[in-house]
Amino acid sequence: QVQFVESGGGLVRPGGSLRLSCAASGFTLDSHAIGWFRQAPGREREGVICVNSEDNTYYSKFAKGRFTIARDKAKNMVYLQMNSLKPEDTAMYYCAPDPAECPYDASGSYIYMGRTFDYRYWGQGTQVTVSS
Repeated sequence: QVQFVESGGGLVRPGGSLRLSCAASGFTLDSHAIGWFRQAPGREREGVICVNSEDNTYYSKFAKGRFTIARDKAKNMVYLQMNSLKPEDTAMYYCAPDPAECPYDASGSYIYMGRTFDYRYWGQGTQVTVSS
């Protein structure tokens, strides 16, 4: 049974940092494209950042310059380091395989294509709240 578990969220002040963790069981993370996604109340899910099977990273517009993604192959985990957090980063964050292999728009920014591809293995997510 495949299971993804996100952790590391919390309350942080604007300008602060958080590192989110993504652990998978029944699924080998380093041989697949893995994305981080987020969804704020009343808004659609969006792609944050993605690393493909060749370890190329794709950033959303809002993640570029602030967020990074890293794999730990030995631990079968993926991490999302978020710096310079803003109130608009407040959302539930999820990790999942990206069946579209980290798609991007015309500007080269990572996008979530949930209406076209079958994204599976959503975990419970981890809540990130950025507030003073």
